[in-house]
Amino acid sequence: MFRPSLKAIAGAASIAALAAGLAACSSSGPAATGSNAVSTVSGVPTVTLMVGGIDKQIYLPYQLAQDLGFYKKYGVSVQLSTEQSGGVGAETAMVSGQVDMAGAWYVHTIDFQQKGKNVIDVVQLSGAPGERVMCGKSSGVSSPADWKGKNLGVTDIGSGTDNLTLYLAARYHLTSKQFSRVAVGAGPTFVASLQHGRIACGMTTQPTVNAIQSQGIGTSVINLASTSGAQQWLGGAYPAAGVLARADWVASHQATVQKVVDALVATMHWINTHSAADIANAMPAAFVSNGLTTKADYIAALAQDKGQFLPDGMMPASGPATALAIDKLAGNVTGSVNLASTYTNQYATAANKLEGFTR
Repeated sequence: MFRPSLKAIAGAASIAALAAGLAACSSSGPAATGSNAVSTVSGVPTVTLMVGGIDKQIYLPYQLAQDLGFYKKYGVSVQLSTEQSGGVGAETAMVSGQVDMAGAWYVHTIDFQQKGKNVIDVVQLSGAPGERVMCGKSSGVSSPADWKGKNLGVTDIGSGTDNLTLYLAARYHLTSKQFSRVAVGAGPTFVASLQHGRIACGMTTQPTVNAIQSQGIGTSVINLASTSGAQQWLGGAYPAAGVLARADWVASHQATVQKVVDALVATMHWINTHSAADIANAMPAAFVSNGLTTKADYIAALAQDKGQFLPDGMMPASGPATALAIDKLAGNVTGSVNLASTYTNQYATAANKLEGFTR
């Protein structure tokens, strides 16, 4: 059984950061300037896109599109970067103009609208959060009803995992004052927090989930990594990972947005028609084999959770309403919301036609 040492796990953070840096450098173009302008190199537009944890399995399509050469194929240079634990979130970097696009959860479009900022989801990559609630073996937790008085780990306060944690608690009649949320990130920081009892449970994704199980530190209590799990715990398909951008930026760069969506929709069809091993083989080596996971474990975890990815980049019909209901129960929505302005299938529809797929 694979049981990496804490020293080895800690090393995974620097490996992932290095790989993310290499990914960012793998596409040409200058860094983000914070303006609405998109630079071009040899006539090819360059887009900056920050991902909310580029080495997480739930966010693998952004990097996979790069490694398959799809951004280049469809005529756009995408400069990828990743948010760092404790740093600026991808969605915040996008809305402030530090980057053009964010690889982040759809729900942020609703939250930004509440703050008077118009953000739109231009392509939807997953129909389930891809998360699991992992609990220490001595936690005594079997459902959110057991969270009272405990510390619960989330990626960051205000993140998608934070929203889902608040929602699950509310469904079991707990208020946010009856437990504590602790920002523990993912990967080595999450593993260490659970191992040393800083948190009783926490919400995280692969490959962190597998590292916890492999070391015997904890077990999965709530599975949100599949559409069936989302249906059971959240009441329906939950649109998680997508591509978000400021609505004004999208309106003024429609041709460039279409190229990005073309590349990602092609990637989603590729994921749908290839095995977990094929996907792992196409990813950067440091993403699939490091101090946190072996390649074999990465493939096994991906095979189990691959169903979270949508094959066509289209927003699930009931997804926005489910996300809004969850956000309301979590206490994040106080005013009216115009869901129609938070997403569009325009670009994904055109991309599917380009690929020869029709709905």
